[in-house]
Amino acid sequence: MTTAGTPGQGPLAGVRVVELAGIGPGPFAAMLLADLGADVVRVDRPGGPGLAIDPAYDVTNRNKRSVLVDLKSPGGPAQVLGLAARADILVEGYRPGVAERLGVGPADCHARNPRLVYGRMTGWGQEGPLAHRAGHDIAYIALTGTLGMIGRPDEPPAVPANLLGDYAGGALYLVVGVLAALHHARTTGTGQVVDAAIVDGTAHLAAMIHGMLAAGGWQDRRAANLLDGGCPYYGTYETADGRYMAVGALEPQFYADFLGLLGGLEDLADARKDWTRWDELRERVAARFKSRTRDEWTAVFEGSDACVAPVLSLEEAPHHPHLAARATFTDHGGITQPAPAPRFSATPTRVRTAPAQPGAHTTEVAHDWAVPPLLTAPEPTDAPHAEDPRKARAPRNAGDPRNAHDKDTA
Repeated sequence: MTTAGTPGQGPLAGVRVVELAGIGPGPFAAMLLADLGADVVRVDRPGGPGLAIDPAYDVTNRNKRSVLVDLKSPGGPAQVLGLAARADILVEGYRPGVAERLGVGPADCHARNPRLVYGRMTGWGQEGPLAHRAGHDIAYIALTGTLGMIGRPDEPPAVPANLLGDYAGGALYLVVGVLAALHHARTTGTGQVVDAAIVDGTAHLAAMIHGMLAAGGWQDRRAANLLDGGCPYYGTYETADGRYMAVGALEPQFYADFLGLLGGLEDLADARKDWTRWDELRERVAARFKSRTRDEWTAVFEGSDACVAPVLSLEEAPHHPHLAARATFTDHGGITQPAPAPRFSATPTRVRTAPAQPGAHTTEVAHDWAVPPLLTAPEPTDAPHAEDPRKARAPRNAGDPRNAHDKDTA
């Protein structure tokens, strides 16, 4: 394994990662590796990162360094290959074949560094009928059946932001994959390609539910099951002030505490196992919650094992006493953001640097990684509001529109 020139902090200190800039799960996966202490160098293209926000606020680029490389220029591929030769992991999110056409595909990189772990992040995967099709989180999770599980039965499926596909089924599986492959490379001296597809990861997340479906313990429709809102003691309820409480009183003892603290529902103790009474139970629980505000109910359930919690907003969450005590959120550079996770007893992690500005570290990376050709890279550009490439119409078989190099086609 190579040694990073810039000391990191965390269990991955000393690991070098090259990230070919994109949007969506790739940057998040690289952020997680950087949070864990890896020296992550993001290869940005001239013109900006392609996100419709100021790069100074893109926390998925924290703890990283950035260089500018134009992969369509004559010397661009050689610059990336120079980094790959000194890296442990490379992460890219182009559509299948684009990296190869640009001269930075797995074969090109492994010719320079046989130990390299080459991580590929896509929605549809490297092969299959849809491999070259454009897409985003919502389409990927729709096809796997997971989107169809979420929401009320009389309404369209609820959209879980891009958390389920891009980040849970995509980025996290990419990180697991490249770290497992890194372990293999350190043991055998041989790198490999990791094909992380959002459709694969999202389907994998539903493994337990597929088992329950096969056993007859899960109905293939929304809000008809124990964990999808069909159960009246596992769901959300509106309070008097238009806010919400979340209830997860599944076990008998928790259900008993729940009913006792709600008050006035003692006659429904046996309704827990009687699904024919679930509609009645839901209606009466809803009526009770509507009688007080969210904060009042929070006080009622405080300190209990009823498994009830207030539904907080993004701005409220960092101020919750428990999250504040654990420093689950942190302030860095004027931005309140989630702290690195998980936690380590011997190699603690933290937010070390603000989001990397495109090209801001070209000189120091060229020195630290001993890649002099980087010094011929384009000058940094001020493009805080560059056009989001997801809004552009990609040509047939173009690069993945989630990626900053989506116009890199051959």
